Amino acid sequence: MTPHVAAPDPQAGAAVKAADRAHVFHSWSAQGLIDPLAVAGAEGSYFWDYDGNRYLDFTSGLVYTNIGYQHPKVVAAIQEQAGKLTTFAPAFAIDVRSEAARLIAERTPGDLDKIFFTNGGAEAVENAVRMARLHTGRTKVLSAYRSYHGATSTAINLTGDPRRWASDNGSAGVVRFWAPFLYRSPFYATTEAEESARALQHLEDTIAFEGPATIAAIILETVPGTAGIMTPPPGYLTGVREICDRYGIVFILDEVMAGFGRTGKWFAAEHFDVVPDLMTFAKGVNSGYVPLGGVAINAEIAATFDKRPFPGGLTYSGHPLACAAAVATIQVMEDEKVVENAAHIGENVLGPGLRELAERHPSVGEVRGMGVFWALDLVRNRETREPLVPYNAAGEAAAPMAALGAAAKKNGLWPFINMNRTHAVPACNVSEAEVKEGLAALDAALSVADEYTA
Repeated sequence: MTPHVAAPDPQAGAAVKAADRAHVFHSWSAQGLIDPLAVAGAEGSYFWDYDGNRYLDFTSGLVYTNIGYQHPKVVAAIQEQAGKLTTFAPAFAIDVRSEAARLIAERTPGDLDKIFFTNGGAEAVENAVRMARLHTGRTKVLSAYRSYHGATSTAINLTGDPRRWASDNGSAGVVRFWAPFLYRSPFYATTEAEESARALQHLEDTIAFEGPATIAAIILETVPGTAGIMTPPPGYLTGVREICDRYGIVFILDEVMAGFGRTGKWFAAEHFDVVPDLMTFAKGVNSGYVPLGGVAINAEIAATFDKRPFPGGLTYSGHPLACAAAVATIQVMEDEKVVENAAHIGENVLGPGLRELAERHPSVGEVRGMGVFWALDLVRNRETREPLVPYNAAGEAAAPMAALGAAAKKNGLWPFINMNRTHAVPACNVSEAEVKEGLAALDAALSVADEYTA
């Protein structure tokens, strides 16, 4: 899809920014220190501002525009649904809601055949944890450091990165543990096999000291996203599955970011031959065109609520416009082989291209990922693996990453930057030519990062 960039209109852009400054309260930001870009439009893998600058989006929004911006078939489906039935309460059976649930259930692994719809990923996590606690009669939930599960009350307490700290009330029954990450191993492992075995033993020890009979669930991102795209080593997730089975613990996989084609499979769990008891999703389910998320539920947990009401719900659960967008998105992904494209791009273009950049840039410590879900771990020194910026750096301490981001934007690439990493997470239907364009811009930006290496 070739984007049609509108003629520059700086005056209109200034008006949008002025209204934003006056009235919009932005998430995760010190309001007086930000300067949001005024976006005039978007199409496919690109967006542009009111000054006529076009950017290749290597962030997919917030890793959710899996079929790119403004796909005409999904836009048409939303318009058609709006003309038929714009909204309706969740207690009723609505054709498009049922169809969206059916299509999702057909693609989830195992018997995750019942779908509870939410407005997004955080609410999906909230409800999955509630289901697990009610199903088991237990309260504790184990989650990993280096994780993100959302910003609502339970979800933020489950999160393992610094965004949790300001809202950490210590009363949510959350226990954290270290998941595997060989490049920065907390277990002094030197191989994937060692990392997997030691991480599983650490999890076993944590469960033993917390009391297995007190633990309702273990929640993991199948492939952690914002925390660094750390692909779990072989055997780890199946090992967690076995531990959960042994102790009667509900296994929850968070596929909010990794699901719907992002890793080159419909769900990342397919790469690891593992089936959770509950799976959360959002983002790519309809490319974020209308807010939608949900929980895929197995038969055993669903049966818990056959005669016992589930004490949860949302006014907009299974909203018709959102479900219409999901139905159309899934159909587009099938018809246009979007999942297959993501796998091809990762294996043959993006992965090899990033590894080639790593060979030439001393600031790149590690390249990791799959599909269109990749991270470059940037370092000051490859031998010591010292991060390019400190953990949770801000202000001047984060200057090297800010410089990299500015260089990327100057070359027409909008990067995803978090701590000492830049992620390459374009749309799942990105073309080979677009990826090569992005790699060229990233090449130039990494030269700036190289200036900070020892």
